[in-house]
Amino acid sequence: MARSFSVKQIAAQSGVSKATVDRALHQRGSVSPRTARRIAQAISDLELQQRASLASGRTLPIDLVMHAPERFSSLTVAALLSQLKSFAPFRLTLRCHIFEEVTPEALQRELRRCGNDSYGVLLKASDHPLLESAIAELAELNVPVITLVTDLPNSSRVCYVGMDNIGAGRTAAWLLSRWLLKEAQTVAVVIGSTDFRGEEQRMAGFVQALNQQAPYLKNLAVSEGYGIDSLTFTQMRNALEKDHSIQSVYSVGGGNSAILQAFSVMQRDIKVFIGHDLDEENRRLLAAEKMDAVIDHDLNEDARSAFSAILRFHGFLPETEDEIPLSRVIVVTPYNI
Repeated sequence: MARSFSVKQIAAQSGVSKATVDRALHQRGSVSPRTARRIAQAISDLELQQRASLASGRTLPIDLVMHAPERFSSLTVAALLSQLKSFAPFRLTLRCHIFEEVTPEALQRELRRCGNDSYGVLLKASDHPLLESAIAELAELNVPVITLVTDLPNSSRVCYVGMDNIGAGRTAAWLLSRWLLKEAQTVAVVIGSTDFRGEEQRMAGFVQALNQQAPYLKNLAVSEGYGIDSLTFTQMRNALEKDHSIQSVYSVGGGNSAILQAFSVMQRDIKVFIGHDLDEENRRLLAAEKMDAVIDHDLNEDARSAFSAILRFHGFLPETEDEIPLSRVIVVTPYNI
């Protein structure tokens, strides 16, 4: 690659003489290891600048493939769009493929279509073998996949971007154990689906911490509502009918208005209600003090990390040895919305 740059360019970039660069490139004499490293770094920097210059003149389409309720997907899209301009001179464009209800087969087809001209895919979906297969196919086509919010760790994805889901669950358990009286009762853990690894991790962290901090509290998983109001209402009402000791809720997967509706229909009160994501619905519920806390994280930071990972994959940004840090867990109450 060094042959595409003149000795003069490499010398100017490295800050050493042209004669020294010439000796290093053609092995015509001794060059100290330190100087050799400076020259190698200069060539690497020039290559990066060259790739970035070529990329800045082209539109780089990035695909967002999401299986999520509209209330959360709209937050994610807004965060991603807000960060596009921060990557100038790269001309990033976002193509959205969002589904509230979708099968793994349909998502697999959607991912395969992204292989035509995509520079990268941001994926929020269930952990399923069909999707792992599609991600492997994209990897073969040099299309990086970044998982958002929920991971597919056994796939060929480049990296995961999102919060520490286990830590988020433990945080919810810590809050509940201090807000509830020390008496036997059941806490409902409402998740969209066990197929979403991120939600499963939140529940696992919650259950583990609750058993440690408040062993007198039982937990009951209420699943397969997918964060959709009608489905979540049905699942929550069924749980309330079966267990009359449910008095509190940790809502991992959304559908919080439907959860409250189920309690109302059953003429039951919620002692503590903790949810996830500061969307419009949860803002209203917090402001009305119908929820006690929402666990949130910085989606703008996630967007920056995801776009950066794609640009690094293609060599448009410098490599880094550091892993992308997990997003910080933020606890929001009615008084710090």
